Amino acid sequence: MEKFVEKPIESPSLMSRYVAYLFAIACGLSVANIYYAQPLLDAISSEFGITHSSVGIIITITQVCYAMGLLLLVPLGDLVNRRRLIAGQMLLSVLALIVVGTANTSTILFIGIAAVGLLAVVTQALVAFAATLAASADRGRVVGMVTSGIVIGILLARAFAGVLTDLAGWRSVYLVSAVLTLIMAGALFRVLPHDEQERKSLSYLQLLRSVFMLFVQERILRIRAVLALLIFTAFSILWTSLVLPLSAPPISLSHTAIGAFGLAGVTGALAAARAGRLADRGLGQKTTGVALVLLLVSWLPISYTEHSLLALIVGIILFDLAVQAVHVTNQSMIFTVRPESRSRLTAGYMIFYSIGSAIGSIASTRIYHFLGWNGVCLLGASVSALALLFWSLTRGAGREH
Repeated sequence: MEKFVEKPIESPSLMSRYVAYLFAIACGLSVANIYYAQPLLDAISSEFGITHSSVGIIITITQVCYAMGLLLLVPLGDLVNRRRLIAGQMLLSVLALIVVGTANTSTILFIGIAAVGLLAVVTQALVAFAATLAASADRGRVVGMVTSGIVIGILLARAFAGVLTDLAGWRSVYLVSAVLTLIMAGALFRVLPHDEQERKSLSYLQLLRSVFMLFVQERILRIRAVLALLIFTAFSILWTSLVLPLSAPPISLSHTAIGAFGLAGVTGALAAARAGRLADRGLGQKTTGVALVLLLVSWLPISYTEHSLLALIVGIILFDLAVQAVHVTNQSMIFTVRPESRSRLTAGYMIFYSIGSAIGSIASTRIYHFLGWNGVCLLGASVSALALLFWSLTRGAGREH
């Protein structure tokens, strides 16, 4: 594979705590755009006359286009100026959000939601840029901080959308997000350092081909990508289907109340941001093992959802702590492999994340239909156990960093 040279940026001053927090907020805001629709499907189906059996295509379109963006857009960070790439994608996201918020036909809505999904991958461009700006000894902590913004954005998106829809209708969710994204694009463009690394010329097709070549050449990427697929299959199994038992009798919670359970997940995600520091100290494998055990254990209290909401809260905290800890550790470890290829490493890794999310969403709702909540929990625990088994069989091949 043809390589190009990037001068590493190792000065801690290029990634201050303030800039890291700004990256985290931008990541959370951007990734939330692809999850807003989940609690809004009823309102959207009513307004556009889409049947309940078909309205789920909105989620499908968003996720498919997000996966396309991971492959087609994220690798560009290794080829073009990252500062302009990030600002440009966020400005285009503003336009896409406005299209969704003002759509008067289902066709325009679908086009807008597809663009929102495609451009939401700017989050991964931000993660890769943050890893480049951070000092090598501090990279895991910075990646953990920025990545926590993504998980928090995912978890809070439903609550934000539910509350805003109750106050001002579903369109306000996308229009408010457009305003916030525009403000964030301006803030990032002001604080992002000029990206002036020397790069050899690569064609776009060579760039995309090199993403697949990285899987052939880097075993640590293959292992960590499979772990990502498994943990985010479990993540999607829980968060896609959780609305079903919580909204059904005898619990019968409102959409706003259901969305508020994401706050419990935020607690776990924030705690797991420290996993990056452990990876910096060479404890990535041990952190992964402990987190995967917690992931498996978390399904026990989650299985009591229909009997105790307190048990569900405890389970969610453990669950999101475990998922986020593995995710942060994964990225911290793969970013040490090829400094000149961080955007492509991110793209390859996150494609498996997207596949896992899609598998979990489809499987969980089908299992719930046939076997109820206990069936969903058994499925989630089985996937979590498989992740733990896979880690135990491959940990000797992983590199400690």
